[in-house]
Amino acid sequence: MNTTIRCRSIRSVVVCAAIAGLAVTTAAVAEQPGGAKRSPIAEFFVDPVRVVWQSDRGVSDAKTLLAQHPGQPVLEAPLPPCVIETTPGAPGGVLLDFGREIQGHVQILTPMAPGKEPVRARIRLGESASEAMADLGGKKNAGNDHAVRDQVVTLPWLGTQTIGPSGFRFVRIDAVDPDRPVRLTQVRAVLGIRDVPRVGSFRCSDERLTRIWEVGADTVHLCMQDYLWDGIKRDRLVWIGDMHPEVSTINAVFGFNDVVPASLDLTREVTPLPKWMNGISSYSMWWVLIHEEMWRHHGDRTYLEAQMPYLAALLERLAALVGPDGKERIDGMRFLDWPSSPNQQGVTAGLQGLLVMTLDSGTRLMTELGDDRVAGVCRAAADRARKVVPEANGSKSGAALLSLAGMRDATQTADAVLLPGGAAGVSTFYGFYVLDALAKAGKADAALDLIRTYWGGMLDLGATTFWEDFDLAWTANASRIDELVPEGKKDIHGDCGAYCYEGFRHSLCHGWASGPTAWLSRRVLGVTPLEPGFTKARVAPMLGDLDWAEGTYPTPRGPIRLRHERRPDGSIRSWVTPPEGVAIEAVGTTLMAGPGAGGVSPVGTGIGKGITPVGLRCEWLEEPEGIGTREPRLSWIVTAADADRGQRQTAYRILVASEPRLLEPGTADLWDSG
Repeated sequence: MNTTIRCRSIRSVVVCAAIAGLAVTTAAVAEQPGGAKRSPIAEFFVDPVRVVWQSDRGVSDAKTLLAQHPGQPVLEAPLPPCVIETTPGAPGGVLLDFGREIQGHVQILTPMAPGKEPVRARIRLGESASEAMADLGGKKNAGNDHAVRDQVVTLPWLGTQTIGPSGFRFVRIDAVDPDRPVRLTQVRAVLGIRDVPRVGSFRCSDERLTRIWEVGADTVHLCMQDYLWDGIKRDRLVWIGDMHPEVSTINAVFGFNDVVPASLDLTREVTPLPKWMNGISSYSMWWVLIHEEMWRHHGDRTYLEAQMPYLAALLERLAALVGPDGKERIDGMRFLDWPSSPNQQGVTAGLQGLLVMTLDSGTRLMTELGDDRVAGVCRAAADRARKVVPEANGSKSGAALLSLAGMRDATQTADAVLLPGGAAGVSTFYGFYVLDALAKAGKADAALDLIRTYWGGMLDLGATTFWEDFDLAWTANASRIDELVPEGKKDIHGDCGAYCYEGFRHSLCHGWASGPTAWLSRRVLGVTPLEPGFTKARVAPMLGDLDWAEGTYPTPRGPIRLRHERRPDGSIRSWVTPPEGVAIEAVGTTLMAGPGAGGVSPVGTGIGKGITPVGLRCEWLEEPEGIGTREPRLSWIVTAADADRGQRQTAYRILVASEPRLLEPGTADLWDSG
């Protein structure tokens, strides 16, 4: 039973809670009378924003479909219906654009018509305009895999018909039978999505990067269905490797969401050892790494302990794949991602690095769980494997994993492998780890440029979500996805793609491509949990070439609010407001006092080192002594490592302004507490 909400916006504050099953955490909540269960998916209606195309003949009043309608068939509609007619060899049709990627259905409303009999219509959904115009099969590979997006349906007389589900932005509607016109009073999309608030946020001095953060958040939000899917057109499945960047994005945007443990547990339950998750060895490794990320972010010890039997056995299986010489001997499908696959030497390098990362993670997790034996097995295997550093053979994905595993020097790896060629050799999945490896090398400027160029390149082609794969070489003479392909232009959707996603099979909403959203929150805002459950966090902003960045980062105790600004001398100053119970360690920035900045512990603040004014607030004195008018008064509490020093320090001079950017001598007011 879905919750249906009539709303044009998907940004609501209703939260669907989680419920735990016995073996598998389920995403359904609150059993209803009669055994029905409430779906975690809410529904929103999205109206078409434009008519992209209509046939030269056989279509009238298509603009009716762009008007406001009540969403209910009525006996007498105020506007004439859109009528679509077909004749042999000349089908009438219309193509509508909903303006954004949709996971869900198309709903068609019909009026009264002569004859009172149902009529047939062909409905084609597409993530691009050209996909919605294509016939099944053919050179461009349009298909109905995983979700039926091209079908003939029967439309009722004076009624409503719903078609789907699938992932789409465009719908083409054709009349099928000659002399049986299709009459439409309204066509709208039904967006199915989790109605959860976006606790995390990000803005910066570069609007393109701000937009990229939002698009990555939108991409994963659409994939958060009953379980966490790879993509919404295809495969609509839980792929554990895909989940790692998705979970990183969810943690940065939404905080905890039960779709993550539900998907982790589902995959565990259907993958008895010694099988690999999804049939891929590296995906079982990503399962371990996701669990450590969830533990660091949310600190749910009960959930972590529930993983222990499977986790311990999996880690011992992985440790056994490190030979006495330190080389990995991973069996099964040896896979990082599709674009990496032709370079098997690079895949080998990446698997060696990923295995070390996984065993290091296993050492920490099993130590936390008190299993010193398995922790020791992981540690010994990781130490052996760390001594073998395969050549990545130019693979940016493989080299990035070796760098992140601490097996190759980060700066040398960036200079020799990651930076040459720019975005060439980067993929939407493993680009996340290339960005992290660049950050580790201190090359924030290069990482930001890569995000602008590579992920921004999809936006330049009309994307509202990020794609399963992308290659800048495809963009030469390419058309946008929101237009019909002009003569002489390349179809960026139908003419491109590779491997299992050639042509229109290519997914244009794929969660593994959301990495920049997580990266901008973690590296530019600079937020990292230092203790499980975010009882302590590090703030180490990497502004790169940005003038400022601000946002929020979710924690179990509430969001951390941050703003970072670059000063004329190149240094960074920050305003950080953590929730109660979250201590902050700041690195590479000067923390400024601000409203609600309780719990901030600055590292290296010059003359004021070790002293932090917290709880700064403005009060009004109603009847100040000796003053005839109401005046503001600042109050604060001083903390210091030397408590006596804090008590002795009784006089302060404080710059006061209405917003952080005005806190400069000569711009702000100077208040003296003395």
